[in-house]
Amino acid sequence: MGLALLFFGLFLLGGWAAAIGALVYAGVVLVRVWPQDWMRPRGHAAVRLLVPTPAYLRFDVALAVVAVLVDLWLVSGIIVFGADGIFTEDWMGYPGMTDPAGQGYQAAAVGVLRTTAWWTFGIAVLGRCWITAGAQVCLLPLAAWWIGSFDTYYT
Repeated sequence: MGLALLFFGLFLLGGWAAAIGALVYAGVVLVRVWPQDWMRPRGHAAVRLLVPTPAYLRFDVALAVVAVLVDLWLVSGIIVFGADGIFTEDWMGYPGMTDPAGQGYQAAAVGVLRTTAWWTFGIAVLGRCWITAGAQVCLLPLAAWWIGSFDTYYT
């Protein structure tokens, strides 16, 4: 087993704990900043809406960390489950026997990553979480491209 695959396997096993811990931290930040102003009290309406207050910015940063950890957990899961009989990359080690049911796995994984990217981006924009939206639209489409570039038994 390659060292890189071991890293992705360990992150798959422990990544959920890191993501849940970051989510709890984001919840704590939300509770702490809840009574504070979420919009700027003065200025043009567009500036008040688009430029977050410091309290809201702290929540956005915490939420972005949660999103990145969940994204890494999702990508690690795709790699670990695809390394056994589907992906044939050299850095993954011996891929094992061909998985006859895995022909559509790579396309489905790319579709899941793209769909997750656009849905989470849209929700973050609706919630005015600009850092989270930027992280989602930058990280997940690149991960989908990376997963799509893997060699498989079927390509």
